[in-house]
Amino acid sequence: MARSVKVTRTTRGALSGDEAKELFSVVDETGHTNEETARRQHSRRKEKGASVEVDPLAGEDPSGADTDRVITRSAILFVSVFLVAVVLLQVGWGYVRRVTTSTLAEDTSIRSVVSALNMGVEWGGGFTQFPSEFTVQEADEHTHRIEVTVTDTSSSSELDAFATAQVQASALSVNALLNPNIDTVVYHVKVRRAQDGHFQRTTFFGYLRPTGATSPFVTFVWKKSTDEDGVRFDCAITGMDNATQERLHDAITSKSTPAVIINYVIGDNGDVVAENVLGAAQDDEALGAAADELIEDARSRARQGSADTAGPDLSGE
Repeated sequence: MARSVKVTRTTRGALSGDEAKELFSVVDETGHTNEETARRQHSRRKEKGASVEVDPLAGEDPSGADTDRVITRSAILFVSVFLVAVVLLQVGWGYVRRVTTSTLAEDTSIRSVVSALNMGVEWGGGFTQFPSEFTVQEADEHTHRIEVTVTDTSSSSELDAFATAQVQASALSVNALLNPNIDTVVYHVKVRRAQDGHFQRTTFFGYLRPTGATSPFVTFVWKKSTDEDGVRFDCAITGMDNATQERLHDAITSKSTPAVIINYVIGDNGDVVAENVLGAAQDDEALGAAADELIEDARSRARQGSADTAGPDLSGE
């Protein structure tokens, strides 16, 4: 039976276990056994700051096991600094915007109106922005008049364009009419249409602008007058054609009106009942009676319909 022989190769110059233990008992974190050399290394590292002193035999786990705590602290610090920076930027931008935005109530000129249309005006606790395409025909305190034209390229329908333009015209006009030297503000609104008549809008975050032909949409005319009762603001809306008016009517008129629903549930006399209900809505006392009458009428019609559709009685009774 052959015997197996285990051969161990010893590297030339390698330290034995006892020799290694003795060596690490005298070596320090600089890697030197000589005290004078180690002292010089300590002084150099303290002055230069070239490296961090780590004792490989220390009991504080110098292997980097606390890396997770360092990463957590760094992440929390980064997020906190980022949030503070965002808040400071928002506050700073708001302050700069208020300082640089023209106050039309104090100064009205071509330059101030252009600045207001570019930067927006304060309205409703914030700022109201205006379309980037605009022209200023007149802005003079001597003629007491402002006239501007904007091209809306952000709305997709007549209802969107009308609602947006109404807010913009009100913000600009009221800010300007608070100036004692201004009594008329004319705000023209144009849109860009495709060949099929639909609105064209900017795309790709506003970088791709529409190229369709511009067409007049609506005009808001704000006027200020003074009488014995005080100051009066009047707004006239002009320039709207019949087709635009019909599309606005269709956009804001719901097909599920009370009259249509009642007529569908009750039957042919739904229009009469709906008229009674709508009339009773103006009288709080009659409203409850009208509602009860409507419910009872619907129940009776439902019972009558069930009786008509039932088959012949075969019980013999």
